[in-house]
Amino acid sequence: MPKAHQKHLEWTPTRMVSWGQSVGPNTAALITAILADRPHPEQGYKSCLGILRLGKKYGNERLEAACGRAHASGARSYRHVDSILKRGLDRVPLDSRADEPRPLHHENIRGPETYR
Repeated sequence: MPKAHQKHLEWTPTRMVSWGQSVGPNTAALITAILADRPHPEQGYKSCLGILRLGKKYGNERLEAACGRAHASGARSYRHVDSILKRGLDRVPLDSRADEPRPLHHENIRGPETYR
């Protein structure tokens, strides 16, 4: 193997998760999910390293919040976390009721009383 590739042999999924844990539990959970989603964990290394690098630009506190939001929504890529940080969505609290269906109120919608 070329010397540049030999360095990557030192990286393991456990090492990636521990780097994520140094930022926080949400980051570690997202990194674990990214590595688990790939057929080979090595395919997720670049995405994980990119996410960890975002901590230098935005700070670990914002990165942790963005990873929590990304993990909760099922996002599994660097691009999603970067977008959350760029748009400032990490500062907006997650709405716990967002997943609940909202009742529709419209004059053309009939309710169950119509069919009794």
